Amino acid sequence: MAHSDRPLSPHLDVYAWQTSNTLSILHRITGVFLAIGAIALVGWLVSVVVGPEAYARVNGFFAGPIGALLIFGWTFCFFYHLANGVRHLFWDAGYGFDKQLARRTGWLTVGFAVLVTLGVLAAIMAA
Repeated sequence: MAHSDRPLSPHLDVYAWQTSNTLSILHRITGVFLAIGAIALVGWLVSVVVGPEAYARVNGFFAGPIGALLIFGWTFCFFYHLANGVRHLFWDAGYGFDKQLARRTGWLTVGFAVLVTLGVLAAIMAA
């Protein structure tokens, strides 16, 4: 068998880093973080059933700085994952594959997630 200097499969140094790479990785990370958030939500619901002491303990954690940061992160993840999922539905229908349009909709997805997350945070702070 002849020896070749070409890689056998695509590698990190073969392709240039692009916006779509980052958005794809972010979509996967937000999905994992949302799954962890679903487990935390179930834990919070179980604490309601267990009793007032357990509920106060769990609710106290989520009212603290770490819990607030987690909830803020889950809110961003929810809206990003939702918007990027809609973007993928358009791709499944065959729309939006043009390079410039894909890049633009990617940034719109991130912008939407940031704006809506900040809007939810502002609404919570105002209440």
